[in-house]
Amino acid sequence: MITPIAVRLVKGDDLKLAIQRLVDEHQIQAGSIASCVGCFTQFRIRLAGATQTLQLNEPLEIVSIMGTLTPEHQHIHLSVAKENGEVVGGHLMEGSLIDTTAELILHSYHNLSFEREFDEQTGFTELVVHHQQGF
Repeated sequence: MITPIAVRLVKGDDLKLAIQRLVDEHQIQAGSIASCVGCFTQFRIRLAGATQTLQLNEPLEIVSIMGTLTPEHQHIHLSVAKENGEVVGGHLMEGSLIDTTAELILHSYHNLSFEREFDEQTGFTELVVHHQQGF
């Protein structure tokens, strides 16, 4: 069973913190981001390789977003477009602030639970999927 959770974020909301708050409020054990349409005034991401971060302080449109949501961690990648159409993307970090609005839809999966465990091969905490009994 999938439960959709839809909210409208407003100017100044931090997207990463808002998603964590929704995971907590709705007690999401396994979730994903279905959609987010909106814009930022400030944008912070970790770039590929997990060593550098990028912060942009300019008008940006959200053009794509995806992520897996666990109770303790949200692994979210997104892309934004600048005024000139250039697209940049990476791993969402705290400090990505909504400009006028963002329409956010999450999915919660009741037959699954997600957690993260350290993987010696990758050197990162990686997704572990558990199937719930009775579904």
